[in-house]
Amino acid sequence: MKCLVTGGAGFIGSAVVRHILSDTDVVVVNVDALTYAGNVESLPSAEASGRYAFAQIDICDFAALSSVFAEHQPDLVMHLAAESHVDRSIDGPGAFIQTNIVGTYNMLEAARGYWQGLEGDKKAGFRFHHISTDEVYGDLHGTTDLFTETTSYEPSSPYSASKAGSDHLVRAWGRTFGLPIIVTNCSNNYGPYHFPEKLVPHIILNALHGKPLPVYGDGSQIRDWLYVEDHARALFKVVREGALGETYNIGGHNEKRNIEVVETICELLEELASDNENSRANGKGFKELITFVKDRPGHDARYAIDARKIQRDLGWTPQETFESGIRKTVQWYLDNPQWWQRVLSGDYKLDRIGGG
Repeated sequence: MKCLVTGGAGFIGSAVVRHILSDTDVVVVNVDALTYAGNVESLPSAEASGRYAFAQIDICDFAALSSVFAEHQPDLVMHLAAESHVDRSIDGPGAFIQTNIVGTYNMLEAARGYWQGLEGDKKAGFRFHHISTDEVYGDLHGTTDLFTETTSYEPSSPYSASKAGSDHLVRAWGRTFGLPIIVTNCSNNYGPYHFPEKLVPHIILNALHGKPLPVYGDGSQIRDWLYVEDHARALFKVVREGALGETYNIGGHNEKRNIEVVETICELLEELASDNENSRANGKGFKELITFVKDRPGHDARYAIDARKIQRDLGWTPQETFESGIRKTVQWYLDNPQWWQRVLSGDYKLDRIGGG
């Protein structure tokens, strides 16, 4: 069996590729444009597996996508490629419209053209799995409400609006053209190989360098935190076992205020980084670096996923609690400075196909 993964050099995508190669016998075709957030160094053992192919392609390039489908003949598609940083979407929405909406349209059309030419079991077994976010639902103002698979869409940022648009396209291609689609919406991911602009790695690395730890507003925003390797397991289970046309919400059952996340990271660094060569040497506690900054426009107050459907229908539950997962994450950044140092310096771009 062969699985085409878009965005497989990104944070979640690379976790999916690592999971497939290490825990299954499926062949992976990784399609990634290697934008700033794509990093082939997040796939250290992929080439050695003998079941991996890489194509540096922008999903906005329809002809190149069609060629990949024709050459590799995938059985499954897992579409993760997306612009995903809310702050960047506020500063420059255009890239989000192009990648998340136009790119998804191109993926759907390339997949549809390929699928319509299949026959027999190959056609019957084909799946197009679109990976999305809980941010399409907007925010929850109550303390007990949860996002379900039928929650209305109310996106707040250019990022979440572009992902909402892509979700609608996928469902329309399923209904109108019969394309065998499945959609998942996940909560906030964290874990190894996370690009340093996101909250958890940003706080870890700023703390290690003695820099301010910026927290929007008063830090009261609530997110449901999902360890990325748990998410990868869920995604592959969905593409293999999920019912066609269905949506599955994937969450970590770990609601935390942003300030709690930052303080937990500080406490873990006090414990784990005391003898590490990358730890601060100025003698102050890490929590003293916390700095509250002006809140970003349209900042959602609370996200929380109801993940009972995927547990009931597919038997998936997260293996990591927030406490175990965040400890593993902090330890990973302490143990792997060569990865994040090359990201911070920009050196990770130097060995890319076609240059930096």
